[in-house]
Amino acid sequence: MFSGRTRSQLLVASPPLDDPNFDRSVVYVIDHNDDGAIGVIINRPLADPDLDPISRWMDSLTEPPVVFNGGPVDPAALIALGVTEHSTTLDIDGAVQIADRVWSIDLAGDPALIAPHFAGVRIFSGYAGWSSGQLEAEIDAGGWIVVTAETNDLFGNQPDGLWRRVLQRQPPPVSWLANAPSDVNLN
Repeated sequence: MFSGRTRSQLLVASPPLDDPNFDRSVVYVIDHNDDGAIGVIINRPLADPDLDPISRWMDSLTEPPVVFNGGPVDPAALIALGVTEHSTTLDIDGAVQIADRVWSIDLAGDPALIAPHFAGVRIFSGYAGWSSGQLEAEIDAGGWIVVTAETNDLFGNQPDGLWRRVLQRQPPPVSWLANAPSDVNLN
């Protein structure tokens, strides 16, 4: 169940989702409160991103070392998330903890001072956003399946098959959706 003020869960697009921005997407929820929700799509690496603004962070990126399409809202906005090796309560200058091992990183900070605290960093261009009550309505309408996030979901090196893998690890009948054809009309 998805409740207000919940973060660090995954939204898995139910097949078929008519919006091409989110079809077969997996969204990591960064924050969810009374004002709405924000998250990033974690399974869409960009083929040809503009790396100039973040070139100094390239050595810190988790495999694959590319920028990800975080969502359709404000593609010029860059969001960086980092993962620590272990749970920590350290005060890391230039980063804010958003989950057990997941942190939001200020890309304006010095990577030489910030990056050593993290086992990996992932950068997203744009984000997914919902106004107050909008996400809850989409979940109630069956557009999203809400599941618990695992750290490897967000920072794993094989994002392309993530949608299917996340569904497969759920109990039936949700796990059965992993085998849904891309075009249900061809079934």
